[in-house]
Amino acid sequence: MAVIRNLGLQDYESTWQAMQRFTQNRDAETEDEIWITEHPAVYTLGLNGKREHLLNTGDIPVVNSDRGGQVTYHGPGQLIIYTLIDIKRLNLGVRQLVTALEQAMIYALAQHSITAVARADAPGVYVDHKKIGSIGLRIKRNCSYHGLSINNHMDLRPFAHINTCGYPGLAVTQLADLGVTVSNAELANPVTEAIITAVSK
Repeated sequence: MAVIRNLGLQDYESTWQAMQRFTQNRDAETEDEIWITEHPAVYTLGLNGKREHLLNTGDIPVVNSDRGGQVTYHGPGQLIIYTLIDIKRLNLGVRQLVTALEQAMIYALAQHSITAVARADAPGVYVDHKKIGSIGLRIKRNCSYHGLSINNHMDLRPFAHINTCGYPGLAVTQLADLGVTVSNAELANPVTEAIITAVSK
């Protein structure tokens, strides 16, 4: 069973540093944690991220992060769930964890009658070929941090100023544009439940 922390709106860099500290300081007995949060407007560039995918970022800050993946955008109204999990203890591979996060998002969206799918060629979750959920992870000392984001009720315009996840022209969507009104807290419940169920098997 994981400890679930509802952090509310938090600065990206300080949250990232807190995840690094937690992962560095944990031991074999440390309980896994799931952090539920959202961030002020920020672009984050993954370890393999190429700055050529930053098209016109304007006054939104760009942070070079240590997660996997390319560039993405975070902003208020987007649900972020960070999974601080000892994958060795749970006998999980990285691909298994990614699949668990994708399936958790698909399950949560299905609760609102939204049919979403994962794609083998591009990690994340899609509705009608538009990206609604993203995944970026870092594994250190056999433990994961970072996690997933779901576009809920946010300003999607900043996505137009990057090649989202490194894919030129990749369209994005959100629950609000699909006719669903739900708070981040309500949306987080089925996602976290599905994650815990998947990684506890």
